[in-house]
Amino acid sequence: MLISFFKKQWRVYRRYMMKEKVKRQAATYVEPLFVGGNSVVTTQTYLGKNVNFNGMTITGGGKVLIGDNFHSGAECLMMTTIHNYEGTALPYDKTVIHKDITIEDNVWLGHRVTVLGGVTIGEGCIIQAGSVVVSNIPKYAIAGGHPCKPFNQRDIEHYKKLKSEGKSH
Repeated sequence: MLISFFKKQWRVYRRYMMKEKVKRQAATYVEPLFVGGNSVVTTQTYLGKNVNFNGMTITGGGKVLIGDNFHSGAECLMMTTIHNYEGTALPYDKTVIHKDITIEDNVWLGHRVTVLGGVTIGEGCIIQAGSVVVSNIPKYAIAGGHPCKPFNQRDIEHYKKLKSEGKSH
């Protein structure tokens, strides 16, 4: 009984510390913010309201804009910097290229989704677990795979009704 109490307290403390780390690292954030798994963001990360990370790593020097009501599964990755492979050496030179990422409102990424720089994921999208997003995904799409491509779409009328009623998780 006492051991389970301390385990629960440890989990609460650990989540608190992970959230505080993200708040210190991010350029901006809006409460509420939930961090349920080990997460790392950059100083070029801008978080909207009700962002939920369950294990997110954001790397590179590009800007990352994440809208309201964002949810991620565990072990997700966003990379905004690539090596310059068209430079002065092979396989790449010493320079890097920064590309921004934009995630619009009400987006849900499944477990282990990777998002590469230069990508916009439109409002209301759902990205299937294990996907690698290498190009823009249109609003309301349900997409997956490598490379990630839309294969279905949300019911837009239902989505807009829930949004107008302010119903978000």
